[in-house]
Amino acid sequence: MGSASFEAVSGARHSSFGPVEIDVGTIGEARIKRLIYPPGMRWSRDIKPLVGTGLCEHAHAGFLVEGALRFEFDDGCTLDYVAPAVVEVAPGHDASVVGDDRAVLIEVDFEAATLSRLGLPETHRHD
Repeated sequence: MGSASFEAVSGARHSSFGPVEIDVGTIGEARIKRLIYPPGMRWSRDIKPLVGTGLCEHAHAGFLVEGALRFEFDDGCTLDYVAPAVVEVAPGHDASVVGDDRAVLIEVDFEAATLSRLGLPETHRHD
């Protein structure tokens, strides 16, 4: 799996949000993001206090290129992804890094218009 080192992405803005390292580049109207989640990170423990919502209210669409992530919904449903994997997660979830390695997610979004622009459901559903 990936190393703990961090390399800058040319043409992207870098920031940290809690324990998460984030690089954001803009292409047209879309944002392309690299999110690096450290081992042991859990949204409800590490990010929830920073945003003040009960669950993560962002949709996630992209490629998990390193590590493993688990997304949990209030109805008890869990989505487990192990790299390499295509990731599609509706808003309203908790999330955690599984295992001893970091997780790296390459994601595309349109900020507040992500759901409509990508044609994603507004809530978690079982189809």
